[in-house]
Amino acid sequence: MKFGATITDAEGLRLTLEERALFRQMNPFGFILFARNIDTADQVRALCDDFREAVGRNCPITIDQEGGRVQRLRAPMAREWLPPLSHAERAGSDAERAMYLRYRLIADELFSLGVDSNCAPMVDVAQAETHAFLRNRCYGTDADTAARIGRAVAQGHLDGGVLPVLKHIPGHGRAVLDSHYDLPHVDLPLEELERSDFAPFRALNDLPMGMTAHLVYDQIDPKPATISAPMMGLIRENIGFEGLIMTDDISMKALSGSLADLSRQSLQAGCDVVLHCNGSLAERIEVMEAAGDMSDLAQTRADRALAMRKAPQELDIQAAEAELSRLMGGQVYER
Repeated sequence: MKFGATITDAEGLRLTLEERALFRQMNPFGFILFARNIDTADQVRALCDDFREAVGRNCPITIDQEGGRVQRLRAPMAREWLPPLSHAERAGSDAERAMYLRYRLIADELFSLGVDSNCAPMVDVAQAETHAFLRNRCYGTDADTAARIGRAVAQGHLDGGVLPVLKHIPGHGRAVLDSHYDLPHVDLPLEELERSDFAPFRALNDLPMGMTAHLVYDQIDPKPATISAPMMGLIRENIGFEGLIMTDDISMKALSGSLADLSRQSLQAGCDVVLHCNGSLAERIEVMEAAGDMSDLAQTRADRALAMRKAPQELDIQAAEAELSRLMGGQVYER
């Protein structure tokens, strides 16, 4: 049976009868958690069990747990981290190891709750003008630093049994607007973008899953990358990303049009799966019906991504925290 070409969410702390019936019928590829879905560790585990029971398989369950401003799990269930850019800058020459340890510990927290995917690494290159919604979530201000730290972050996830989701392909660092509310435009020639913004994604093009950027690259195509066939072709052919590509949340205001139209347009452009968050039950039905089942090629990519899920390697948490504290000069967590 094919997977549905969607990743969706739940309204509350446990699935309703209507949600169970919908997910059983539509078989979405996976699910995503938000703060409204999180109360206690036992409750999160039960909700993850609900999702998997509804579709009858070990579907991937993802989350945004970057640390810092963007983390759905909070204390006391999870560590409160510095923003990624602050963390990397504080670690200095040890940033790769420090960020590996950070995300190895995050992966341990997630896996213990039944969550086996995380929307990271984020290898958008920070610029002086990058909008505040994004800038301190980046890892560095040049492509090489972003790529090196991004590789360490990805490995921390994989070693912890958690699938990383590379974002925001092909690069969001030039955005001077918040794509949750507006559509950013980037007016730079392809040659410059290849040297800078696209380069970290090319270096990490072997990762299992990626997420699109809701940006317009004016000199390439007038449509946002998520619904642009030329941009999706560039991601596949120029950047060489062969993994499963999900959209960023199609309910974000950067995109205009009905949810059904945006779902169809993103899949027609070349995305494999539609990410839809924070919608009503009726809106989720609209997206799932419009998206339908995965294409044969998308299903192959999905199977390949899921095959990269491995049992976590053993982790000495006390030793990892001690090493991280040493690398960070003592300040590891947000106070």
